[in-house]
Amino acid sequence: MSTQNQISIEIPQTVIDEVVTKLQDCKHQLAPYLQGLTAKEREEMFKLGDKTVAIVEKTREYVISNPQFVPAYMDQDEFKKDVTVVSQLKTIVNLATQLATDSDDTLMLAGSEALQGALLYYGQVREAHHKGIPTAKPIYEDLSERFKRGTYKKKTQ
Repeated sequence: MSTQNQISIEIPQTVIDEVVTKLQDCKHQLAPYLQGLTAKEREEMFKLGDKTVAIVEKTREYVISNPQFVPAYMDQDEFKKDVTVVSQLKTIVNLATQLATDSDDTLMLAGSEALQGALLYYGQVREAHHKGIPTAKPIYEDLSERFKRGTYKKKTQ
C-alpha cells in the first residue's frame, strides 16, 4: 500500500454549491423531454452507436432528398424529430459523461488516499490499545466495529 499523495486539492464549497445548482437546473429543464426505461426495455431495443448514428443521419438526408423511397407506414416527421433529438442529446450526454468520468476518477483517487490514511490511523490506534494506552481504547472500540472482517465459511463439496 503506497502512501504517496497523488492528489492534493480543496474544492471551495461555493464551487460545489454552484455546480450542484446548475446540474439541478439542467435536470429540471430537460425533465419534460427525458424518458426513463426499465432494464428490460433497455436490453430489448436497438442500440445507437457511433457507426449507427452516421447511418441514421445519412438516412435522414436521403429521406429529405429522395422521399419516394419512404415506406407508407413510416412517419417521416417523427423520424426527423427523433434524429434531431439524437443529435441534440449526444452533445449533452458526451459532456455529462466526461464530467461524470472525471468526477468519479477524482472521487476514487481522493477516496483511496483517505482510506489509506484511515487505515494508517486505525493501525496506530490499534497498536496503542494493545499496548494498554487508555485513551486509545474508546477510539479503537469505535473504529474496530467498522474494520471487522466477516467470517468466511468454506464451501462443502
